[in-house]
Amino acid sequence: MFNWFKKEKPKQASSPVTIRDTLFGDLPISEWPRDPDTTGEPWVSFVQARNHVDAKNNAAAIAILKKITETPGLESRHYLQAWHFLRQLGVNPPDDKAKIVYGVVVEVGMQKGADIVAAYTDGTARYLHHLGGGEIWERPDSSLDAPIQALLAAGQKVAAYIGPWEQERPGPPEAESVRLNMLTSSGLHFGYGGFRTLSEDPMGNAILSPATQLLQGLTSKKK
Repeated sequence: MFNWFKKEKPKQASSPVTIRDTLFGDLPISEWPRDPDTTGEPWVSFVQARNHVDAKNNAAAIAILKKITETPGLESRHYLQAWHFLRQLGVNPPDDKAKIVYGVVVEVGMQKGADIVAAYTDGTARYLHHLGGGEIWERPDSSLDAPIQALLAAGQKVAAYIGPWEQERPGPPEAESVRLNMLTSSGLHFGYGGFRTLSEDPMGNAILSPATQLLQGLTSKKK
């Protein structure tokens, strides 16, 4: 059975921060950015919000983070991180924004790690091979827009159907298992199960198909 209802026994994400961890928009506030002297927006605003949190001035931090969520044209993970920090400060997104999917991360468990494909609403994508390496797509052109948009659309439909995961994000899936992660304003939504079962599940296959197309497109860019 493919599990869309948050019943997976969580295997906690490892520390320190890995490349995989950077995909989900839920890094600790100390890591976004790690360097407090990072320049440019919205990095400066994130540092200011962090300083306010450290000074116990949560109201000021909340005001800055809300402004980030309302700023157009940012990288998708900035919106995810801002909402992640806001939820930690007790501020949840309004109902009309709670289910917005900013990214979809598909993880296929292998014997040593996981192959991962990630797509975001800003048109960027990532492929991480379980043995290392991969491809970073920063949308230099529109050639991968179709599978990215198809993957996000499928993830949006699933996120509307299930609720958010309310614990710490699990580590990589076990070998021959798949986790489909929908990254929303209200947190992580995911389904988990075997690859064959996923392929036979209508909602699961709707995500797996464009994810496979995106993977093929990303790997072709390396040639």
